[in-house]
Amino acid sequence: MAPRVDPVTSDESLPRRTSVVVIGGGIIGVSTALFLAEKGIPVVLCEKGHIAGEQSSRNWGWTRVMGRDPREIPLSLESLRLWRRMNEITGAETGFRQCGIVYTCDTQREVAAYEAWLEQAREFQLDSRLLAPDEIEAILPGAARKFAGALHTPSDGRAEPTKAAPAIALAARAKGATILTGCAVRGIETKAGAVSGVVTERGAIACDSVVLAGGAWSRLFCGNLGIDLPSLKILGSVMRTEPIAGAPDISAGGADYSFRKRLDGGYTVVRRNASVAEIVPDSFRLFSDFMPALVRQWSELRLRVGGRFLTEWNTPRHWAMDQRTPFEQVRVLDPAPNARLIAQGRDNLARTFPVFAGMKIAETWGGLIDVTPDGVPVISAVESVPGFFLATGFSGHGFGIGPGAGRMMADMVAGDPTAVDATPYRFDRFAPRSVH
Repeated sequence: MAPRVDPVTSDESLPRRTSVVVIGGGIIGVSTALFLAEKGIPVVLCEKGHIAGEQSSRNWGWTRVMGRDPREIPLSLESLRLWRRMNEITGAETGFRQCGIVYTCDTQREVAAYEAWLEQAREFQLDSRLLAPDEIEAILPGAARKFAGALHTPSDGRAEPTKAAPAIALAARAKGATILTGCAVRGIETKAGAVSGVVTERGAIACDSVVLAGGAWSRLFCGNLGIDLPSLKILGSVMRTEPIAGAPDISAGGADYSFRKRLDGGYTVVRRNASVAEIVPDSFRLFSDFMPALVRQWSELRLRVGGRFLTEWNTPRHWAMDQRTPFEQVRVLDPAPNARLIAQGRDNLARTFPVFAGMKIAETWGGLIDVTPDGVPVISAVESVPGFFLATGFSGHGFGIGPGAGRMMADMVAGDPTAVDATPYRFDRFAPRSVH
């Protein structure tokens, strides 16, 4: 069952012209629309389903800098700065709380890995630090076993995925953006090789720039344009509990569990370090790109062959502008969660923290996460199509760094300096290939 997302009604009329069209109504798309609107740039956001219908409402809800790839730390810091002001920016409750995050370690090997990360992150002057075993109880009380250590970042936080993107979308509308839901973009029109507009299922919109923030759909959309975006999907499985009294306020994760307190007093619980990677046709097309990541993360992935192989095999990879597209055939990706991983996350957490032993599961859901070969997103212009920009491939980090990514993309489209260096996110870091 999909999480219950705060509703955002669609604007009724389709503008015939705007400056920027944003494709995708997740956290990245709505943040981009908000910051473009703040600049006074006319923007239309088109979402095929509803706002935050997919991974933007199905993630853990963590807003963290801790443990990030060093290339992502500057953007994570910028995002966290925005998250702290997000209720003020939107005039609504996004659920942000600076609760801190802690990663517990069962072995000295895990401690050493976090020591190495701290050394890499030293230049950013974070407040992250390693806790000795006897310091952990004061930060994360109630554990039933002794930990070898923990990594703690007091300035990290959490927000509410079912509320945040809708609140940002409404704030963007209040600043002049048009928000269209149930309105799939079929493709991009060009003139002299540059973007001149988009064709939606409801008609054409002339524009100067297009931002694709399509999450798990981005590779398919790009392929129809002859652009090869190396991206695969993995399945995350999540549960939420009924309210639990006396459980920790801080968010925490260990080798095989994680939890985050929710606004309603319940908890979001996950079996950490375990995701399902279904083998699909793109798994073979992109095998060489993802092989290094597969080797690195072998213990965390559960490879499966299931119904998704045939689903993607039968999904058209090319279509004309006057044809009904895959985006209209499937409005919202709503995969079933992996019941085994849900049960493992629940049981591992209850064994580690007895306060969770009587937890009652209120809801479970699955979400498809778009990942790149290096685990770092693409936030970039596409040089081969002037006026076309990508904000995708967030590899499970999109919710936390979404506001910063949206601001960066708005600055790129406007031709303004970006708050942080955009070089690590360039699309051309991947070798170009032809699309067949």
